[in-house]
Amino acid sequence: MVGSVEELENELVVLSALWTAPEEGECLFCYVFRMLTVHGCNNRLRWAARWRDLRAPRATALERRLGSRGGYCDCEIFMNGWTASPAITTWDPETEDEIWPDPMPKCQGVRPRSSQPCSLWQRMSRRGAGW
Repeated sequence: MVGSVEELENELVVLSALWTAPEEGECLFCYVFRMLTVHGCNNRLRWAARWRDLRAPRATALERRLGSRGGYCDCEIFMNGWTASPAITTWDPETEDEIWPDPMPKCQGVRPRSSQPCSLWQRMSRRGAGW
């Protein structure tokens, strides 16, 4: 017998939570980037807030800190505030574009409850962010 609609809905909720959970030790930035590549941006800090709620609930100023660097939604974190480290990127001299690896390397990890990036990420200079 096929499960009831309620059972299927409950299973989808559980699967959704599993598919969108941060990995053990995964930094905020690796998590948000991973979620963006799979689920995209909804013009909010949806993934950053989910990481915070699950990994660092006391980081109440996270959205304000991201916003102060131009990260008012998940994709803007990487458009305006942070970029991949030069250790993992290459440079295209023809287009003068920075090329990020695909796929991204595994997160280098951070201490529990830290909202700082792992070594794969660095802050953009204000100049480089169009400021």
